[in-house]
Amino acid sequence: MISPKAEIDPRAKIGKNVTVYPFAYIEGDVVIGDDCIIYPYVSVLNGTRMGRGNKVFQNTVLAAVPQDFSYHGEESELVIGDRNVIRENVVINRATHSDGKTVIGNRNFIMEGVHISHDTKVDDKCVFGYGAKIAGDCEIEGSVIFSSSVIVNPGARIGTLSMIASGCRISKDVPPYIVAGDNPVRYNGINSTILASVGVSEKVQGHIANAYRLVFMGQTSVFDAVMQVKEQVPDDPEIRHLVEFIQATKLGIISKI
Repeated sequence: MISPKAEIDPRAKIGKNVTVYPFAYIEGDVVIGDDCIIYPYVSVLNGTRMGRGNKVFQNTVLAAVPQDFSYHGEESELVIGDRNVIRENVVINRATHSDGKTVIGNRNFIMEGVHISHDTKVDDKCVFGYGAKIAGDCEIEGSVIFSSSVIVNPGARIGTLSMIASGCRISKDVPPYIVAGDNPVRYNGINSTILASVGVSEKVQGHIANAYRLVFMGQTSVFDAVMQVKEQVPDDPEIRHLVEFIQATKLGIISKI
């Protein structure tokens, strides 16, 4: 299952039933779990720690050296979970410093031309559309959908079950459960289709919509709006999470409609 035309450092740890196609390049400080497929011309560089069942397509570079002026040659890691699909021409950087990690969770679908930079953390079941660019130190919660050509600037957080429309440029946090669109990026309503698909009831969707009416359409500060949400909206796990997410923001959240 491993082509003799692939260049593999003998120190690399490669699991069972792994397929490596011709002209793949795998360095020595690498771990590849069982049942992975590495297609031609993929570069798996030092610091890669890959779980089971991943598919990595042509010309992708994993654990590329960070594009960060504070990087000075430290050994660091890119940690990839299980059953991710990483399509052609993707670049994922490892962390800048030895005590950091770039993390890709499980069952993510990363389309052609995506770049995920150093120290970014991606949870599970996200979709990254064609050419999305995610800068360093970002946090992407689970089940986020990025349409094509989205740009996320350093340190931004993207909340779970949100969807980012094509071409958006994001410099602030995007709260969970919403659709974000336009430039400057704005709140475009709750992500009702995806919420329904994962079993969030219409009742709870209504609570989420009411919470965001207070946050995005009220005449108060975000801080006061969050206090109103806590006082006026029934207590659901989703409401607690959106409150905690907004309260934890350092960059602020995206704009109103």
